[in-house]
Amino acid sequence: MRIGLTAGDPNGIGIETILRVFEDDRMLSDLTPILYASSNLVNSNLEAIGVKDLNWKIIDSAENAKPGILNVISVDDDFKISPGELSSEAGGYSFKSLEKAVDDLASTKTEVLVTAPINKDAITQAGFKFPGHTEYLAHMANADDVLMFLVADSLRIGIVTGHIALKDVATSLTGAAIKSKLAIMNESLLRDFGCASPRIAVLGLNPHAGDNGLMGDEEKNIISPVIRDACSSGMNVFGPYAADGFFGSGAYKDFDGVLAMYHDQGLAPFKAMSFGRGVNFTAGLPIVRTSPDHGTGFDIAGKGMASADSMRSAIFLAQDIRKNRVEYKELTSNPLEITPQRKEYRDSRR
Repeated sequence: MRIGLTAGDPNGIGIETILRVFEDDRMLSDLTPILYASSNLVNSNLEAIGVKDLNWKIIDSAENAKPGILNVISVDDDFKISPGELSSEAGGYSFKSLEKAVDDLASTKTEVLVTAPINKDAITQAGFKFPGHTEYLAHMANADDVLMFLVADSLRIGIVTGHIALKDVATSLTGAAIKSKLAIMNESLLRDFGCASPRIAVLGLNPHAGDNGLMGDEEKNIISPVIRDACSSGMNVFGPYAADGFFGSGAYKDFDGVLAMYHDQGLAPFKAMSFGRGVNFTAGLPIVRTSPDHGTGFDIAGKGMASADSMRSAIFLAQDIRKNRVEYKELTSNPLEITPQRKEYRDSRR
């Protein structure tokens, strides 16, 4: 599988985590990784982590990538690395890396995309006009809507309102928005994760899920009607649940997916339970994109201290989702023809 990897912010830990992943030769056995970076950035990070024998080389095109090594396509060899420093130049570098990787993905030179963390301030200074990777990729794919989906094993949390200020959450929360995110989550659980009959939990917006209107009426007037409509359409949707008790009691374990109303409502418990191995997946796109669940790590950049666990998980998940999509397409291309192989596959997903 050809996998494109962006550099993220070159002054952060993204490249270090990628190099640590592919320091293990086993990660190259069935992958053809293509990193959009530069030789000076690779060499600097190899020195920082004390690795001298990583098998890598510069190539001029993704079409010339070879399996069994880390292929690198040059982005900006003149960039001066300053670990831990925020700068518009570093933001420009991460933007160029992302653009090249997306171009190759769009032209099917790669099959999946894994993005290293960017610094939103730095990349915005370089002319990036989107809140994050998710919105940029949705724009490039001309997708009407997408879902930020945080994944760690069977824990999967999606977000309705995404990267907006907390003061704007309530006014941005509409029945149409929740309905759209639910539909994307349900389809993703079927197609990307192999859940034959997904069970989805929906969280409330207010403390105690509004306490029957005492602490807000969004649950009664907006969220609950969408849940009822989703159930009427055949989806298995439950809630709204008070977020604190839902996670504290372990109720999330009974569901294939959880839809949170705003960013920190979903990400705070997710990272508390899975930080270091979680993955950010963009559901609803025609392509597969994942990313580690951490940031640029400026405080430890260049010190050889970064963990590669989340980056490794992001690579594995991208592979799995790509394979699941292929199997799902084959399984549903002629649903009337249930061969023994298809029956076995279907039953295994229940």
